[in-house]
Amino acid sequence: MSLLNSLGGSLGQIALKALPGVIQQVLPGGLNALLDQLRRSGYESQVNSWLGRGPNEPITADDLRKVLDNDQVRQMAGKLGIPMDQLFPTLAQALPETVDHHSPDGTLQVPKA
Repeated sequence: MSLLNSLGGSLGQIALKALPGVIQQVLPGGLNALLDQLRRSGYESQVNSWLGRGPNEPITADDLRKVLDNDQVRQMAGKLGIPMDQLFPTLAQALPETVDHHSPDGTLQVPKA
């Protein structure tokens, strides 16, 4: 079960808002840096769909496993309070919606700290 499924409703919305902050703490450059990593790793189509107005293309846990290093995974899982093996499925579900939520005009809006 993913973080968003287990949280439900309004807490799920809080998680969507919190994810960029967690990523910012782990990756210099935050969510933009993660999107750049994904683009460089061949997932430009997915990233562009999340930023665009159409449907969000999915990304899999295995795709994310190829992009994030072990230290990043350990830190993100710790900050989200989930086991490391649940980070990839959680991110695979939450990341497209999170990016979509934070890019209403097609440009990623970096949350204020």
